[in-house]
Amino acid sequence: MPENRKDHPSSQFNIVGDIAILSIPTEICEYKKDIAEAIISEHKYIKTVLNKASKVKGDKRIASFEILAGNDTVTIHREFGFLYKLDVTEVFFNGRLGYERNRVALKTKPGERVFIPFCGIGPFVVPLLARGTNVVGLEKNRNACLWLAENLKLNNVTENATIINGDAFSAVKMMKQLFDRIVIPTPYGMDKILDSIGTLVKKGGMIHFYTFKKRYQIETLIERYENMGYIVESHRRCGNVAPGVSRWVFDLIKSKT
Repeated sequence: MPENRKDHPSSQFNIVGDIAILSIPTEICEYKKDIAEAIISEHKYIKTVLNKASKVKGDKRIASFEILAGNDTVTIHREFGFLYKLDVTEVFFNGRLGYERNRVALKTKPGERVFIPFCGIGPFVVPLLARGTNVVGLEKNRNACLWLAENLKLNNVTENATIINGDAFSAVKMMKQLFDRIVIPTPYGMDKILDSIGTLVKKGGMIHFYTFKKRYQIETLIERYENMGYIVESHRRCGNVAPGVSRWVFDLIKSKT
């Protein structure tokens, strides 16, 4: 690229398995093939390079992509010793939450009953099952459910797993039990899910609630959760998603029935 254009592209890109995912600005789209070739040249393990052509949208929470190099959108992503097979054009997957998924898994104990709405292809489900918990995973995207079933077999954690293809906002009607722990990797703009799903955790149980907020909103949120009957055990920022906006996780202990 000409020297006067090199300040445009970011040096960062998402990696899922052996696929690199970029978001190339329109003003330098004429160089997209060159950028893709440079990535493959510098990173020998990358086989496919995709340009994100749209944001995540719709009930299935998937984006559209343009293939810049390679031809296979199916990959196996490795994370903390677990394997996740997926087609990035069919399902939503965030490879940057690996630390969080491991952190939550390490908090669990064998025999716990765990509910995970918006479970996707299973990056929270699999490590929790490996810890000896009983997990109910709920996901609206049928393709994600099919990949989750394959990933349970791939990681040899098929026992004590229940997969439900359904809407998280209907969970209260579907569930016939209370859970010791609930993990809610909330999609952007769906914070109201806590109001309903929070009723499914037993007193003394824990909810790991993920949300997208600006830092100045955090203290107000803590107060709100406490008024809802939760003890905020901890909260932490776990990645930026836009200028001034970060993903936050709140570990909430239910103090009221």
